[in-house]
Amino acid sequence: MNLPRQQHCAQDRLTSFFWSGEAIRSRSVSPHLLSGKIDIPVLPARLMADWARDISLQLGLEPGDVEALPLARARARWPDYKHCVQAASEWMHTLGLRDLLATSDVALMACRGAKYHHDGAQYGSAAFCNLFLCEDRELDLHFPATGQRIPLTRGTAVIFDTGQPHAVIDRRSAGFDEADFPADRDCTQVFLTWELAIENVDVAQALDIHFDIDPSTALQLDHEQVWLNGAPASVSPDSGRWLTSVRR
Repeated sequence: MNLPRQQHCAQDRLTSFFWSGEAIRSRSVSPHLLSGKIDIPVLPARLMADWARDISLQLGLEPGDVEALPLARARARWPDYKHCVQAASEWMHTLGLRDLLATSDVALMACRGAKYHHDGAQYGSAAFCNLFLCEDRELDLHFPATGQRIPLTRGTAVIFDTGQPHAVIDRRSAGFDEADFPADRDCTQVFLTWELAIENVDVAQALDIHFDIDPSTALQLDHEQVWLNGAPASVSPDSGRWLTSVRR
């Protein structure tokens, strides 16, 4: 019988199994994150109105949802898009991460808060670089395993391991609660996100990633996933605690 078990201790060992070419490779999951504040212009009112309409009519965001917005259309009404990308690139240069954005996949995302999750089952081969575009709406990006909370304001930039659990929660809350996001509250965040190749030498060094830590298990797998202490793991959407299966 398999029963869910909550895990949260100093000895936890996380392993990301990710696609490297046509093979699954193993690596550590970094507890480190890089954050800063970038000076970017206020968004045009027409662009904000477009996003509000898309979020309401097309995405229908519920509390905790994270969905993509059409970036190509946004760029046509966003004269400062290139400035935002350049500012993010210059910030990354100060961290020793040079010339990565031009070769990295980018998406425009919207969220109405975000439940706790990790992205290692889809993006284990990447780290995320997120640039938040909206004003302060009293929301934090929370990493429960490390205790780090990043206040989200216009120009907040964060680079983190996709295998690390995270959520966007109310600043006054200890976890994710749908009640914190009522329909009459303006709590939508829009952000740009780049996928930085985790095997890039500079990215791996900045996050202190160690590769091939469990090659024998990697040979047996056929999809990306995150394991905790030698077993497949998921994340509680409300608390961010790791859940594993106990085999009996």
